[in-house]
Amino acid sequence: MTYEFGEEIGLDTLLQHYPSLKEVIDLTVNHTVWRKRHCLNMIASENVMSPLAMLAYMNDMMHRYAEGKPYKRFYQGLQYVDALEVKAMEIMGELLETKYVDLRPISGTTANATAFRTFTKPGDKACVAPVQAGAHVSHTRFGTLGALGIEQIELPFSLEEWNIDVDKAVKMIEEVKPKIVTLGGSLYIFPHPTKEIAEAAHAVGAKVIHDVAHVLGLVVGKVWENPLKLGADVITSSTHKTFPGPQGGLFATRLEEDYKEMGKVVFPMFVSNHHLHRLAAMAVTGIEMKLWGEDYARQIVANAKELAAQLAAEGFKVVMESKGYTSSHQVIVDVAELGRGTKIAKMLEEANIIVNKNMLPYDRPEDVKDPSGLRIGTQEITRWGMKKDEMKEIAKFMRMVVIDKKDPKEVAKMVSEFRKNFMEVQYGFKITREDEVRLLKIMLHAEAF
Repeated sequence: MTYEFGEEIGLDTLLQHYPSLKEVIDLTVNHTVWRKRHCLNMIASENVMSPLAMLAYMNDMMHRYAEGKPYKRFYQGLQYVDALEVKAMEIMGELLETKYVDLRPISGTTANATAFRTFTKPGDKACVAPVQAGAHVSHTRFGTLGALGIEQIELPFSLEEWNIDVDKAVKMIEEVKPKIVTLGGSLYIFPHPTKEIAEAAHAVGAKVIHDVAHVLGLVVGKVWENPLKLGADVITSSTHKTFPGPQGGLFATRLEEDYKEMGKVVFPMFVSNHHLHRLAAMAVTGIEMKLWGEDYARQIVANAKELAAQLAAEGFKVVMESKGYTSSHQVIVDVAELGRGTKIAKMLEEANIIVNKNMLPYDRPEDVKDPSGLRIGTQEITRWGMKKDEMKEIAKFMRMVVIDKKDPKEVAKMVSEFRKNFMEVQYGFKITREDEVRLLKIMLHAEAF
């Protein structure tokens, strides 16, 4: 086929004549249809944007470059970017009840790196939660903390409370005198004791950095207390977990001086251009969370508690029954006696149930490739409109696969049929199909609004 530059041609014809192009488009479409129409997506670190936020995401700013900060750039052509970034920070500041929010980190890990580098130097000590107890890898010697030459010292953990052991942690902080203490994590079912840890840390001159990536939506939804109000000096976060925005990051501080110091580090040390097209989607999602965030956060946690109870009723070993299983979006299941995490997660994937294997506090470091746990998140299925009644059905599907040993492919058909009832994103703006097309034309072709 001869293709002249600029020639308008049908997509089917293009795909027929360019096999590599067809492969790319097919893979993308197949993924999108499978995950958005046929799956129960319960990875605890994922979510979906509203259609309006997605359309706002597809804008010309993805082609542009902005070093520096609003109104103090190194390039021209950014007058609208500057105003949008300021507006997005203002919206997030209102949600977090602080004036000091920075959206330049392009991930939660980048935000962590900024905080670590600001308040430490190589050779300094950091007290962090154990990886098995939920600390993100960036908090450890294996990730950003280690790459920056900071010594990792693990805080004591109470398995009975599934949380940091406050008394032992305070004693450790007093003895070690670290430069920073990190709280928060990836396996995060109960709030860490921010107030008590902050008091101990501040007494020895340490900064408290609370990673709220997983629970940002619960914080702005007022289901979890804002760590800044409890004494944390900094919160770091991604923006696409319980907060259902675009993939990206942020940090926020209590004090202006900390904010200014971190601003000097995030650029130029860890970010140059900071993926400008996400700012609009971030702002749209922030406005949605102002309007519906509290209802959304409450439903996420109610669904997690109900799913945990239903899984336990179906024969699964769900951790922490004594404390109501969870107070976050996460449900943690010990599947060591059922085949362990790797095998069970793959079996469930075959049934269109997407969860992830996860280390549990009593796992050995060498168990990382096949840990004993599953981590299950309710934030995305809640975003699609599922409530407590649906948690019972989901628990039954999981029992069929894992305990009853039914053919996962047969269960996948049932899951797909169930999923048909939940095709519209909730807790966000809904616009007409006509307006979706209108906005898409603007984003793709710069047509007039």
